[in-house]
Amino acid sequence: MTITTMEARGTVVFPENFVWGAATASYQIEGAAKEGGRGPSIWDTFSATPGKVRDGDTGEVACDHYHRYRDDVALMRELGLGAYRFSVAWPRIQPTGSGPANSAGLGFYDRLVDELLEAGITPYVTLYHWDLPQTLEDLGGWTVRDTSHRFADYAAIMHDRLGDRVSHWTTLNEPWVAAFLGYGNGVHAPGRTSAHDALRAAHHLLLGHGLAARTLRAKGAEEIMLVVNSAPVLTPAQVNDPDVAPSAADAEAVQRIHALLTRQFLDPALAGRYPEEVLSAAGRNGGTAHIRDGDLEIVNAPIDLVGVNYYNPCVVDAAPGLPADAAWPGSEGVRFAPADAPVTAMGWPIVPSGLSRLLVRLSRDYPRVGLMVTENGAAFDDVVEHGRVHDDGRLAYLEGHLRAAHAAITAGADLRGYLVWSLLDNFEWAEGYRRRFGLVHVDYATQARTLKDSALWYRSVISDNGFTWGPNKP
Repeated sequence: MTITTMEARGTVVFPENFVWGAATASYQIEGAAKEGGRGPSIWDTFSATPGKVRDGDTGEVACDHYHRYRDDVALMRELGLGAYRFSVAWPRIQPTGSGPANSAGLGFYDRLVDELLEAGITPYVTLYHWDLPQTLEDLGGWTVRDTSHRFADYAAIMHDRLGDRVSHWTTLNEPWVAAFLGYGNGVHAPGRTSAHDALRAAHHLLLGHGLAARTLRAKGAEEIMLVVNSAPVLTPAQVNDPDVAPSAADAEAVQRIHALLTRQFLDPALAGRYPEEVLSAAGRNGGTAHIRDGDLEIVNAPIDLVGVNYYNPCVVDAAPGLPADAAWPGSEGVRFAPADAPVTAMGWPIVPSGLSRLLVRLSRDYPRVGLMVTENGAAFDDVVEHGRVHDDGRLAYLEGHLRAAHAAITAGADLRGYLVWSLLDNFEWAEGYRRRFGLVHVDYATQARTLKDSALWYRSVISDNGFTWGPNKP
């Protein structure tokens, strides 16, 4: 289906009860890395390793949200957020990844949830956003099955403590990134470089998801979500013209990368099977012995929503003879190509129409679950001038992507909500503090918060459940 309306200007009104919010992640904002009984995570170890993170930055202080959460919730209330998606730091709850819960860590999330509810903001809890306890990594990390079972134990602890006030639970955030950037090409923690390890990690992440989903459901969780970093896979010519027919070789490359990026996780979780492309890649990289009888039945535990983190399309074409990319086992003969589009400060192409294409396809391919945009946003080089941050690039980015989300709904996508990435400027993983994604500017030296123009505009969008014209009004 061709989407032709997402760039059109005019009034956009979203469905009644559409969820508006913002998202963050524990290691990126909390700080207090050595307080309250918290144990070390793989990101503490990775960021302390020379050369792994730009400028030697770490998340040891980050946005100091651990101490400033009340002020941050007040900002959320000022913006009118209806939902706040945050992640729990597993090492703050179980410092070694197993055993009894750390009461001080549970207490922090108790207070945060209560503060959110008092402000009229619905908490959306993510259990895993990449900060694995270092002790578990020392025992094999996600390459061993036991980590999946430890994750389910941790999920039980969190529901026992917060389940009386939290209805919305996410098991994993972006398992592709955790597996293939963490264990495949090593640019994320824990920094391993093994295709076999990456494929095993991906499977055990899914197994952990299934075990945790079963645990949460048994304890009465109302809504369970799996969040993936998905994207439409396009040829270079299709970036600006989706009706361009690819060559047979390019079409095969597109299909294979879509299987490795999206279907590798959603087919097992929602249909109980792996795509043949994934099994083939595993067969060429150490085998499939890690996929045991009964695993896919566990992974296929019922869930209610798929969270979609979208930033840009994945652009590929056929390149016979090219070896597989280190982050993409199974990508032999595929070139990851540039897109003819403007870019953010991260160098990521800005293609709002990609969000429409993605949401429509996911609703078509997996019709039994609803969708939520759980991350969408852009990094730009923001500067505070006279107490204001005029982030016109982000304003245009958000407007374009909200129009694309609305177009997808019009075309039949079952989209339930939209969460901006991110509430705050923060520690941007291997990029350190150089890249700013926030609606709120953070001065890392003073921890002063400043609402950007994009935050003020988003506040009006939430209030109106839509917008007329927008930041680019002529």
